[in-house]
Amino acid sequence: MCRHLAYIGTPITLQSLLIDPAHSLVEQSWAPRLQISGIMNVDGFGVGWYERESSGQTPVRYRRDRPIWTDAGFSDVARVASSPAILAAVRSASPGMPFGEAACAPLAHERWLFSLNGALEGYPDKAKPLLDHLDPTRLLDMEAATDSALLWLLVQARLDGDASLGDALASVARVTSQHCDGRFNFLLTDGVEIAATAIGNSLFWRGADDSIVVASEPHDDEEGWTRVPDQSLLTASLADGVMVMSL
Repeated sequence: MCRHLAYIGTPITLQSLLIDPAHSLVEQSWAPRLQISGIMNVDGFGVGWYERESSGQTPVRYRRDRPIWTDAGFSDVARVASSPAILAAVRSASPGMPFGEAACAPLAHERWLFSLNGALEGYPDKAKPLLDHLDPTRLLDMEAATDSALLWLLVQARLDGDASLGDALASVARVTSQHCDGRFNFLLTDGVEIAATAIGNSLFWRGADDSIVVASEPHDDEEGWTRVPDQSLLTASLADGVMVMSL
């Protein structure tokens, strides 16, 4: 399992979002409060962010194959890097999955960033039916031999076909759930919008006039967090607010 979050809004530093809160993503790497599988997230981490408030950008990524609290370089970057859109995750590798930076979220393609909080049970053998829904040439672009990377290829194909973020995630969630067992909490952003699914793992959101956060679990004890029901799709933007619908 993993813990992940996405933010859109007024530019903030990575430190203020990921390190400073009372139950920050850094704390969740060693003491998550709502994680149902695994007890720590020490198999790597990653952060992706956008330089400005506009669509069509290629995001910056910082990924490492070590616990987030051990990376002094990230603390320095987080103190000065500021962004209006951020996606970050800390990783607990599922049994049998490879290690390394390439296996750490966020995964990327053009302007999009993606993370999976969950696991496709029986991967890779049980994932074979999903290959019928994928152009095999896309496997050449697979970042790592992980379930999340395969699911990301399925999402990419729909995004490249001009599906919206929400439609792309909903389509892959339905296809995957038809063929495979597991927990499929997806998180996706293009720097302007956020889309996420809640399938088997916790998901929360909190909004204000100038920002929206979507996260596996609240990173503080302040009011305003709303839990997303299981088997739901969330879409969010500053223009349209937050919408939650059943899958």
